[in-house]
Amino acid sequence: MMAHTEPLQRSLPASPPAPSIIVPRVNLLPRAESQRRERDVLVRRWAIGLLAVIAVVAIASAGAFWLKWSAEQRLAADQLRSSELLTELASLSDVSRALSLRTDLEGFRADAMVSDVSWTTLFSDLSAALPAGVAVTGFDLTAGAAPTADDPEAELALGGTLELRSSTPIDIAPTVRSLRELPGVALMDPLEVTSELIGGGDQRIYIYRLRAALDQTLYTGAFAEEALG
Repeated sequence: MMAHTEPLQRSLPASPPAPSIIVPRVNLLPRAESQRRERDVLVRRWAIGLLAVIAVVAIASAGAFWLKWSAEQRLAADQLRSSELLTELASLSDVSRALSLRTDLEGFRADAMVSDVSWTTLFSDLSAALPAGVAVTGFDLTAGAAPTADDPEAELALGGTLELRSSTPIDIAPTVRSLRELPGVALMDPLEVTSELIGGGDQRIYIYRLRAALDQTLYTGAFAEEALG
């Protein structure tokens, strides 16, 4: 029987690592080419910077133009609105003048309506109180204020003068007394008596001027409600 024998292994010492070899880099480009490339890089940088500046200026210019355009549009809109308002004001001015005129006319009408006098009754009463042959031939009477007092006899409605004419002389004193007794007569006084020839002949006509004041009992009141309303 043969004995099993293992082969003998001998450990050999490890070999030292191979030294690393550093190959130096050698710039084989000519100096002129290197300078050209450096110039190209510098030019590109300047070009990029210049383009950036141009872009910023362009954006700023566009923004300024947009702001100016917007301001012009707003100004145009405001001017158009101002023109429209001026036109409206002009039309309203005409309307205002018309309304003012209407108000004034309504005020005048109200004053005239509330002081409406029964002229027919007044001159009928005056004629009835005069002697035969005497007539009321003229008057100058001014209307008084609108009725405000509770007692119409305390306020005047008309004041001025009356003119009487007669073909013969009359005693003016009793005539004046008769006129004073008429309703609505607050004052009746003689002012003057004159005469004048008719047609250049010998016949005369006698003219009597009287101062008269009439109270507000002569107002008809027919239009008072409409005037005050």
